[in-house]
Amino acid sequence: MQTALIVLDLINDIVHAQGKLAGSGTAAQAAARNLVAASNAVIAHARAHQWPVIFVKVGFSENYAEHPKDSPVFGKAKAAGALTLGGWGTAFVDGLDVQAADSVVTKHRVSAFYGTGLETILRARHVDRLILTGISTNWAVEATAREAHDRDYQVIVVEDACAARSEDDHRHALKNLGAIGTVTTVAALPGLPET
Repeated sequence: MQTALIVLDLINDIVHAQGKLAGSGTAAQAAARNLVAASNAVIAHARAHQWPVIFVKVGFSENYAEHPKDSPVFGKAKAAGALTLGGWGTAFVDGLDVQAADSVVTKHRVSAFYGTGLETILRARHVDRLILTGISTNWAVEATAREAHDRDYQVIVVEDACAARSEDDHRHALKNLGAIGTVTTVAALPGLPET
């Protein structure tokens, strides 16, 4: 079994206190849950096991060509000037351990699989088990986990390396995720079966 780590949407517009989407509660929850440090602990574990580390960010080109204007999720991003690729808002948050050898996938929707090269990267590396961390638990993490499940990947979600806009949203998503994969913690990662 080959494992890969996917780190979702830890970008400034979502996670940083001055991010254009920080008012939704995600930045406060990320800070309260010490999300960057928890994610870095998972990243360190992945690197120690030589698992591929894949960072995913959501964003749109400057003209918002990929932007779904009628989407309840993304509809207001253009008006707010949020999630513009190449700018500060879609840069990974300071302190996140992104290295040059890591893969970076850009998505324009909620799931990391939709319209991206993620599966090509995974298949090229013969990955069949995914570990997911990031934000938000009930959107990007859950959508990516559901698609991964339907593509026959084994799914593991590291609950204390994920956050949502509220603790309730986080807990409800974890309940759903437990039905399609394994929910674990950073501390329990060393107990995972080796690949």
